[in-house]
Amino acid sequence: MSAMQFSPNSGDFTFVSSTDAQAELSGTIDAPDVSLNMGPDPTRDAYATTFLRQRGYGWLLEVEEEDSEDTKPLLEELDIDLKDIYYKIRCVLMPMPSLGFNRQVVRDNPDFWGPLAVVLLFSMISIYGQFRVVSWIITIWIFGSLTIFLLARVLGGEVSYGQVLGVIGYSLLPLIVIAPLLLVIGGFEVVSTLIKLFGVFWAAYSAASLLVGDEFKTKKPLLIYPIFLLYIYFLSLYTGV
Repeated sequence: MSAMQFSPNSGDFTFVSSTDAQAELSGTIDAPDVSLNMGPDPTRDAYATTFLRQRGYGWLLEVEEEDSEDTKPLLEELDIDLKDIYYKIRCVLMPMPSLGFNRQVVRDNPDFWGPLAVVLLFSMISIYGQFRVVSWIITIWIFGSLTIFLLARVLGGEVSYGQVLGVIGYSLLPLIVIAPLLLVIGGFEVVSTLIKLFGVFWAAYSAASLLVGDEFKTKKPLLIYPIFLLYIYFLSLYTGV
């Protein structure tokens, strides 16, 4: 029986050796060109900016600049001028016109922190005698200044409440000056009384010379007298009389 031979057709399998298969399957695979762009796309950003501005939302793209006022010192933020306060203190303690101080600055340029510091200092000194008078002294300063202000306006004066509050507060300095003297010579009643009267006159003169102007004319005593009584009351809060 003769051997049958089959020729491979297009639909038959063709068996090849492993060596030939390895030769045919060998080669290189080119990596795809993939690039990652993590940054912003300028074209897309420009389109988004134009789109928002056309729709009226351009304010969303505005960057707020830092305000230079945010970097101001604390004293400037609180409107505390130490040089101005020191000058006003000298004007009150030395009220004589011959000394050459521009004392009208105490009235014309009122501030709050200077008088408050003086009143608090007077209150701290008064703690030595009676602790409960501290809040009462601050109350008398506020409402006593309000009384002087209303009286000055009724008499035709051109002053503001802030000016009166500042002048009355600063003018407590003479009473603070005589306080240590009263502690030293408290046993001598005559000398102590004279020092008290001197301190009250000193304080009242400093305040009245600033608040009682020429516009009061013949009505000056009507304002000087309440100022004098106010500082007598301040002194009584300190001495406990």
